[in-house]
Parts: sequence; structure tokens; C-alpha cells
Amino acid sequence: MAKEKVLIKIGGMHCAACAQTIEKALKKEAGISSANVNFATEKAIVEYDAHKVSLERIAEVIRESGYEPIGMPREGERTREISLKIAGMSCASCAATIEKALKRLEGVKSAHVNFATERATIEYDPSTVSILDLRKAVQDVGYIVESEEEVDKSVEEMEDARRRMIYAWAFTIPIILWMIPEMVLGIAWPNETVYNLGLILLAAPVLFWAGLPTFKSALKAILHRTANMDVLIMMGTTISFLTGPPTFFTSILNYSGVGGMIMSFHLTGRYFEAKAKGRASQAIRRLLKLEAKSARILVDGEEKEVPIQEVKVGDVMIVRPGEKIPTDGVVIEGESAVDESMATGESMPVRKRPGDEVIGATVNQEGLLKVKATRVGKDTFLAQVIKMVEECQGTKVPIQEFADKVTGYFVPTVLLIALTTFVMWMTIPDALIVVTRWANPIIPWVNLNQPLIMLAISATVATLVIACPCALGLATPTALMVGTGMGAERGILIRKGEAIQTMKEVKAIILDKTGTLTKGRPEVTDIVPLSGNPNDEDKILYYAASVEQGSEHPLGKAIVRKAHEKGISLDDPKMFKAIKGMGVKGYVNGVEVIVGKPSLSKSGVLSAGAEEIFRRLQEEAKTAMIVSVNGEAIGIIAVADTLKDDTVDAIRELESMGLKTVMLTGDNRKTAEAIAKRIGISDIYAEVMPDEKVEVVKRAQKKYGMVAMVGDGINDAPAITQANVGVAIGTGTDIAIEAGDIILVRGDLSSLVTAIKLSKATFKKIKQNLFWAFFYNTVAIPVAIFGLLHPVIAELCMATSSVSVVTNANLLRREKIRPSYLK
Repeated sequence: MAKEKVLIKIGGMHCAACAQTIEKALKKEAGISSANVNFATEKAIVEYDAHKVSLERIAEVIRESGYEPIGMPREGERTREISLKIAGMSCASCAATIEKALKRLEGVKSAHVNFATERATIEYDPSTVSILDLRKAVQDVGYIVESEEEVDKSVEEMEDARRRMIYAWAFTIPIILWMIPEMVLGIAWPNETVYNLGLILLAAPVLFWAGLPTFKSALKAILHRTANMDVLIMMGTTISFLTGPPTFFTSILNYSGVGGMIMSFHLTGRYFEAKAKGRASQAIRRLLKLEAKSARILVDGEEKEVPIQEVKVGDVMIVRPGEKIPTDGVVIEGESAVDESMATGESMPVRKRPGDEVIGATVNQEGLLKVKATRVGKDTFLAQVIKMVEECQGTKVPIQEFADKVTGYFVPTVLLIALTTFVMWMTIPDALIVVTRWANPIIPWVNLNQPLIMLAISATVATLVIACPCALGLATPTALMVGTGMGAERGILIRKGEAIQTMKEVKAIILDKTGTLTKGRPEVTDIVPLSGNPNDEDKILYYAASVEQGSEHPLGKAIVRKAHEKGISLDDPKMFKAIKGMGVKGYVNGVEVIVGKPSLSKSGVLSAGAEEIFRRLQEEAKTAMIVSVNGEAIGIIAVADTLKDDTVDAIRELESMGLKTVMLTGDNRKTAEAIAKRIGISDIYAEVMPDEKVEVVKRAQKKYGMVAMVGDGINDAPAITQANVGVAIGTGTDIAIEAGDIILVRGDLSSLVTAIKLSKATFKKIKQNLFWAFFYNTVAIPVAIFGLLHPVIAELCMATSSVSVVTNANLLRREKIRPSYLK
């Protein structure tokens, strides 16, 4: 089956039970192999067979469940929504002028210009009209577009939640003030009839205007034969409100004002929940805002500005100082420093020259660059990062599975408990009132003087509104959202949510030496003049580098590179010859130069002192070469794949965290032991062939238990996959990156330390949230059953519970995840 994966934004979800409803409906559809619906991110990740089910059908399944797949229009529609910040408007007629100009454009479905906010919201078909066309339409009627950005639905939702909360409290505060004299002094002012009528009239707009989305969501769920948290709130507030009219002709107390207060607290909880969820997902929004909207490309030798969607692979882009590089590419002309902090988290600019790769959305700081586009659209680095982070946020941590099962049965169970509570209070009140009577002296809102029917209603409503499936539904995904977002900001991409939980159990870290512990390319480490005169170093390097110019060997290139770095002018070698496994020789300025093993020189014998230096360098895991001129050994050059700057500090910190560090290398055991001793590695696997790496990981798993494998090459990919947690160095090949559960974009080991600390801190928050959610519901519901909670207090507890879970997740940002050796 050719599987495809799609990420869908879903509107209308109000609690974890909604997510469960959609997930079950999707999983029942033929052709869908897996579906994960995340209430916190309001997104679904669906894996499906395109031959059996279409995207339109998937969207329809979501709609049939009572929810709206945002960004997946009905068949034939392909629209986007954008917001333009417009300057120059002085009155409402200016807004009307711009609106007319935008609506005249073919492909614009709708346009609304708000004079007060100076923003235009436009829904358009990107295949027909571009962002540049929209900008031009505004400019042609005399106004300036300062910026544009995709419409953020979460901000709109938060604003709507805020408005409804304010409207609700505008009516609820008078209810509270009016109820105080009656509750404290027993006086219904100005009289009982006006008082009861006033509470009903004030509560009505709170429930049926401000709380209308809650009622719509509840009714929609009922029509689809499901139940969500809104059903509980609707039933609790409706029962409370319906006590109002009977007060005019029965002894029932008026709880309609209580219904209004419950809805106000519910809407307040919704607002703070939306606000906290917005903070949790801000990393994705920041990444989306980084994308360039247009590019200047060369067409027949002339510059032309085009929308970013029109840039093709092979186009040459002009990037001036201070501008974003529009898309991934390679520098073909110019030199500059580029700020890559958005990708790597590293604040220091990176020098770029012709031939160097650049990342789209990074900022050119100094010179003018000509960049040839190599990746566009969904293939760019930034697009892949956004995709990885979104997909990870949509995955589930294993510990979440039990919470999901509970959530699926939660609301129906609460409805059954509430019904049982009412029946018990009406039939066997004496069994329940024992506890209530005990609490009466210490809990001020417990009132045993009410009619039995009111005690039953109060306990039933409290049971309905205190239950909180949202806390269970938000516990894991909000912490995962914050953790993955923090990682992305630091150049750490977590591809799979389960890696966060598994990392907690890891006992050993296996590190491939080349490219992980080392820089991955040889460098000259020592130049030793055998004359004893340090001033002869440049002379030795001159002869060695000049002859090595004819070599293609990485060691020879390292010597030439060192000479260029020191500014030494070289001469071309004559009669150059490479001797396999031995070295090279040739003539430089008429003298014979030999670079290689001692046996390659004419005498083949070194002095005792030179022999000792040569042996010492080899014991330090360096490749030592003798430089001979006209048969006389004049110096020794040592080349090695040098350690990364932070390797020693990172290994020390990993060991201090209780992790065993294991080095995997193809070097001989003696060389491997020398490196391990130098950097403090606990264990080594030496002389490992590329195809043996998977077997080595299996042996390490038997020895240590759970292990993480860190590597960067193609031959590391199977071993990374075999490990319990695979960590790929992002500077390595694409195949190794694809195999990794965690990707380190920057490629240094401080990122590995940060990733491990971040994973552990994130999982700690997940556990805290789940514990609180289960504890709260386990304690709160029984307390409500026995009538120990006033319905308003119960709703306040529920609202606080879900907000506290999201707030705790956001506190992850305060955790110390930076390596201790970095000041």
C-alpha cells in the first residue's frame, strides 16, 4: 500500500472527547491506516492509501463528525487567507476604496478592510492571484502595504473567547451583587418576584448569547450520538436556569443566576486555556513568519521580483545585505556573513563564499550574494523543520494511551454518575447527608436547610460541571508542544514524540567517532622541525604542501589547506608520484621532496629523537608523516580528524548525568583507546566495519539496556534505526537524518546534551500533568456527589484544572536545559 500522510487543522473542537470522536470516525474509514487527533494543537495527522480514499473524503468524514477541516476546502476549492497591514488610511472611505480594489482582482474570494486595525483580511486562490498582485492592487489606489502574514486562526479564536468572557461577566457581576444580600441577609431586594425575574433575565444572555458556541457544540455532539465536555456544561447550566421559572409557583430555589455564573467561569477558563495554548504553539507560528514572501531573480540578465511560490530550482536569486535568503540554495557569486540562528540556534554569523550552501529564511548581513536555488516549496529546510515539528506535536507519547482510553469513556460515565447522584439524593438522602452534615460547620456554602430537591439538583449540577476531561486531553500534547518548540528554537528537531519518553530510560549513548566526536575532516595538528628550530615550521609546510598539491588524498588536502590558512605561497610540483599506502614524492624548485612513511625516504631510518616524536604522535591517534628534502628528513607533520571544540566537556556532562558513553570507530584498538582516554569515554567498540554497526548496537543493548545512537553518515542510518533512540547529526546526509528520532541541526555535542535534558524535562512535565489530571477528577467528582461543592465553586475548580495543566506545560520554558559548561 502506497501510504501518504496529511496534516489537517480542525476547527470546532472544545475538549479531548471531541478529538476522540474525530479519531474514531477517521479510523473507521476504509483506506485510512492511522489517525492521531490532537486537541491541544487542533490538528490531525492522517496516514492513508490515496488509491482507496481521497483527501476530499477525509475532509468529509471530519465534517460528518460535526467539525470543520480548516485548510482542506471542499472539492474544487483551493483558497488561502492572508492579512495585510496597510498604512495611509485616514477614514472609513479609504478602507472601502481598498476593499473594492481587492475584490476586483480575479481569484479574490473575499476581502475585508478594517480601518481601526489598519488590516485587510483576504481569502484568495493562490493559483490565480499572487501576494504581489494583492500588494500592487493596494498600492495602485494610493496606499502602502507594510507587511503581510497568514491569518492565524488561533489568535482569532482567542479574541473571540475574550469577547465572550467579557460579555458574560458584564451580566454576571450584577447577578453576584444582587445575590449577596439574599445569601447573607436573606433579603430578596426589592421583592422576591423582581429578584427572581431579574436573575432569569440577566442569566439568559450569558447562557444563550455569550455561551452560544458551547450550546451549539453540545447539540452537535448529541446529534452525532457522542458526548463532549460542552454537553456537561450545557446540562449543568440548563438545569440551573430551568429552576428559575418554577420559583414563581413552587418552593424550588432560583438557581438561574448560578447557571450564569457557571457559564461565565467556563468561558473564562476557555479564554485562559486558549491563551496558554497559544503560548505553547508560538514556536510554529514564529517559524511560519520566517518564510520569505518574494524573491528577486535574474531573468535574461535583469532583476525581477516574483512571489516565492514562483521560484524554481535553478533560478539565480539576488540577495542584498539585510535581506532574507528566499529559499535554499548555493552561493555562486559574492561573499558575506549569514545569520543562521533561525536554523541552528547559533547567534554567531557564518561566513559564506561561492560553493557554500545557504538556508532559506536566513539573513544576509554584509555583501551582495547571488544564490542558485536548489530546493523550493515543501522541500526547503524551513518547510521540513515546520513539518517535523507539527508531525511530532501530533504524535502520541506511549504514556498518553491510557489517558486517551479514559477520555473516550469519560463524559458518558460522568453523565451516568450525575444521573445516579440525583436518584440517590431523591431516594436515599440519609446515606449521603451524613457526610454533608459533617462538613456543614467547616464549609460555608453547605446549606442543609434547602428542600431535598434543591440538594439533589445542586449535587447533580456540581457533578456535571466539575468533571474535567480537558485536563486529561491537554496533559500530554501541551507539554509536547512546548518541548518540541523549544527544541526547534535551539536547532534540535524531535521527529517522534515517543523518543521523549524513551530517552528517560536510556542508559548509554553510543557515539560514532567520525563526524560526531570529531569534525569529520582531517586537519594539521603538529609541525615538528627536526632541527629543533621553531622558525623552520613554515619551510617544512612549504615543501610538504607544494608537493601535496598533486595529491587527491584527504591528508594531502589538509596539508595544503593549512598552508593557505597561513598565507604561504606554494609552487607547483614536478614529476609528482603518489605511492599507494606510503606517501607522495616530487620535485619542488629543483629539489626532491618526499612526504610519507619513514620507509619511503632514501635512508628509511630515523634518528632516535625523531623516532620517539614519530611514535608519540601515532599514540595520540594522529597520522604522522616524515618530510624529506633531497633525502634528508627535515620535519614531521601530523594530521588528524580533530575533536569538536565541545567534545570533552560534553562527554564529561553526559557521564555526570549518569549515562555511559560508548565510542564506535573503525580505528584500531590502540588508537581508539588513546582517543577514549583523552576525552573520557567509558567504553569503546574498535575496528568496526560499516556493516557491523547494527550488531554493535545490539551488543550494547544487551550490555546496558536502552541505548541511544548518535551518528551522521549513510552507514550510520541502520544503527540509528536499531537504537532505542536514534540521534542524527543534521550536518550529515539526508538518509541519516531521516532515520533519526532526534536531529541536531547544529551538529555539536552541546546540542546533544541539551536534547537529552529537554527530553527529560518535557517528560517530567507530562507526568506531572497526567498525575494532576487523574488526581483532580478522582477527588473532585466524589466530593461533588456528596453535595460538598456549590455548583459555581465546582465550575471554578474545573476551569482552574484545565488552565493549570497548560500553565504547567508552559513552565517548561524555565527549566535549565543548557549544558552547564556553557556560560
